[in-house]
Amino acid sequence: MIHDNTARKRQWLDPGEASNPTPKPDIHGKKVMLCVWWNSKGLVYFEVLDSGQTVTANLYQGQLDRLDQAPRRQGVDTASTKFLHDNARPHVAKITQQKIEEMGWEVLPHPPYSPDLAPSDYHLFRSMHHSLAEKKFKNRDEVQIWVSNFFESQPVEFFKKGIHSLRERWRQVIDADGEYHLD
Repeated sequence: MIHDNTARKRQWLDPGEASNPTPKPDIHGKKVMLCVWWNSKGLVYFEVLDSGQTVTANLYQGQLDRLDQAPRRQGVDTASTKFLHDNARPHVAKITQQKIEEMGWEVLPHPPYSPDLAPSDYHLFRSMHHSLAEKKFKNRDEVQIWVSNFFESQPVEFFKKGIHSLRERWRQVIDADGEYHLD
């Protein structure tokens, strides 16, 4: 039997020999960001950002304008909206705070580093993660269609449960004197 070792890569270098780095293949493909707003009755508005696009204060301000218009098109007054978002820079930027004040929305306090108090993190995205297992999309449009179908397939109770469980989570944080917890 003949055994040929020439195809096998060496896993060591001789002293003084320069390495020849080889980049790993991109096993994850391009990623897009989902920005979503929802309440106890269901989806209010979402956007799928282009690959590599990040949320800046200016982008977020535009999203808030579009978010405000979504329910208004259905005849819903948004003036007394209670609004929860985390403390990411675009969310706490001065222009964002001014925009929210202009719209008359009340921002609920969100302690720093508290993903356990973000219903999107503990409820919505966790459920989406399970549904996304092994899915691959060819482009951003396919992602948007999948996201839209995902939200449409959820019963109102799904959204209601996610929002209403926030009360209990707030109570746990208060009882634990602000300490982080996982469920």
